[in-house]
Amino acid sequence: MPELPAAASFPALLNQTTAEAAAAELAPRLFAQAAATDVEGNFPTQEFNWLREAGLLVAPLPAHLGGAGLGTAAQTTALLSTLRHIGRGNLAVGRLYEGHVNALQLLDRFGEPAQVMRWAAEARTGHLFGVWNTEAQPGLQLLPTTDGRYRLQGRKTFASGAGSVTRPLCTAALPDGGWQMLIIPVDELIPRYNAEFWQPLGMRASASFEVDFTGLELDATHLLGQPGDYYRQPWFSGGAIRFAAGQLGGAEAVFDETRRFLQRLHRTDDPYQRQRLGEMGILIASGQHWLQAAATVAATPDTSPETLVAHANLVRSAIEAICLQLLPLAERCVGARGLLRPEPFERLHRDLTHYLRQPAPDAALADAGRYALESQEPAYRLWPS
Repeated sequence: MPELPAAASFPALLNQTTAEAAAAELAPRLFAQAAATDVEGNFPTQEFNWLREAGLLVAPLPAHLGGAGLGTAAQTTALLSTLRHIGRGNLAVGRLYEGHVNALQLLDRFGEPAQVMRWAAEARTGHLFGVWNTEAQPGLQLLPTTDGRYRLQGRKTFASGAGSVTRPLCTAALPDGGWQMLIIPVDELIPRYNAEFWQPLGMRASASFEVDFTGLELDATHLLGQPGDYYRQPWFSGGAIRFAAGQLGGAEAVFDETRRFLQRLHRTDDPYQRQRLGEMGILIASGQHWLQAAATVAATPDTSPETLVAHANLVRSAIEAICLQLLPLAERCVGARGLLRPEPFERLHRDLTHYLRQPAPDAALADAGRYALESQEPAYRLWPS
């Protein structure tokens, strides 16, 4: 487990504007470090020290808990922009940071006051949170014991940040079929990590291992919310806008590096390169508009949960399509020469392609279509504007 930094090393409190600015300022440093960090099974330790020093690990917490309030619906614009900036610096860092944000939002939403205070204090002292939900059969089980405690049995897969995330939020099956969230202090209750599981195309440095919790015991204070809360809507599906923001940041990095490459080689007068950059510009601007729309919908009072979910499904689908259209345009711009290391395109392509493989993309788009088909509203009123 990593050694946590001293509390004295943390900066003054951020607000939403300064958190977003800190992420924008940090992005070039993340990008410059990314090639060195891009090692299978690695974890971006230096990068997360920078995030801690910038105050970004506590920024998602509410202001009264020492954060910048980035996790609130009203500040979705700042949150998505922060995630986008970190994603354009390094998608592996962006994936891990998005998991940290997700966990802090869930604990604030579903935790008892004493739990929220405790976990927020741990975030302020440097603990890194994450969400480990994915599993292969038979998955992770939470078994009550005769003395009122719980015993864990089974494994999680794609546990991003394994070995460095110290407060993972996990989901586990109860004997009655319920699905319970819990936050496990893995620096105290140490599971078994299988690094051999993680042999990916991209996102090498996200350290998304298989983790075996079998035999670990904990008490009810580690349980978060009620069974089934993890899948409550609109938060479960609506959270897709967070990873979409990181993905768009990766696409912006591809755009920026393509332009840099062409400028360096003095190919800016070529009419075909200009055309391709124009097409890429449309895609990037479209993605940015989608994120702004996502933030508007999320922050609009009284928006129905079904509307929030449907719009989030549109956003993730649109940004996936944007990224998939942008990558081959960039490849044509830089050619085979640009795909040779130490140019960054090979890594950027791998990372973005891998990160785009989020669960159930077809089902998400189909559910947005179902919402539209079942509504009688004209198109201009289907979603808040």
